[in-house]
Amino acid sequence: MFITRKCPITNELKKLDIPVTQQQLKLWHQGALIQDAMPNLSADDREFLISGITPDVWNDLYGEE
Repeated sequence: MFITRKCPITNELKKLDIPVTQQQLKLWHQGALIQDAMPNLSADDREFLISGITPDVWNDLYGEE
């Protein structure tokens, strides 16, 4: 599913294709922890859903692991 978020760092709109279902999004919006509602997602995908920050922006800010 394509998800669009505005990055709070760059103020750019970013759209990513994330393997998430409507049911998973519903569970999360109803209060489930994102890692419980969407255990199949990577930490990067979950972070994008939560904050709108992409891995590239994180790497620019804090360097790669």
